[in-house]
Amino acid sequence: MSRLPAVLILLILGIFILPVSAFFLDGPGTENWIIPIQFVVMGAAGALVAFWLPLAHDGASPGKRILVGASTGIGLAFVGLAVFWFLLNGIGGA
Repeated sequence: MSRLPAVLILLILGIFILPVSAFFLDGPGTENWIIPIQFVVMGAAGALVAFWLPLAHDGASPGKRILVGASTGIGLAFVGLAVFWFLLNGIGGA
């Protein structure tokens, strides 16, 4: 139960980072960087959140906490990507 705030923060960030990165990177030469930048930002955000909030098991080293946070952030970036895929394309797909 103590991991729930960290996961909720990362879930909210995972959903909102994609449109924010699209807002800044939607140009003729940068539109292919939107999703990779989303994953990098979510990995960094996950590492920061896991460093401050308990996401790994109790007593984990700082390196392991950061690694668990980064992987959780990247995993929730996939969730955010899936949410926007279904919002834009519906269940039937593109």
